[in-house]
Amino acid sequence: MVSEIIYFSVFVAVGLMVVVLMLGIQKLLQTKRHSDAKLSVYECGNIDVVSDPRIQIKMRYYIFGLLLIIFDVEMIFLFSWAVVFSSLGVVALIEMLIFVVILLIGLLYAWRKGVLKWS
Repeated sequence: MVSEIIYFSVFVAVGLMVVVLMLGIQKLLQTKRHSDAKLSVYECGNIDVVSDPRIQIKMRYYIFGLLLIIFDVEMIFLFSWAVVFSSLGVVALIEMLIFVVILLIGLLYAWRKGVLKWS
């Protein structure tokens, strides 16, 4: 038990030392001169800033991203379930079918609400 605490303490101490070392090196190597060109927005080679960089993003992009994350997590569950499928039995198959049906109901609901329409 004591050796585990010592290993953990050494791990945390080394991690903190690496962070402090990296921040110190950054402070030593940074340039001290600030100019308007260095403080301006640089975007894809365009030096002139034409519009306000703080634009509103439409809510449908957030909802679409949220749906993408939900179905990516579903794929993780389905893959891990498929790896151990033979040892789980029929009960696990029924549980996974219920899980997929619930997600399909959510997808149909989002489709009916028009979340997947881009026009």
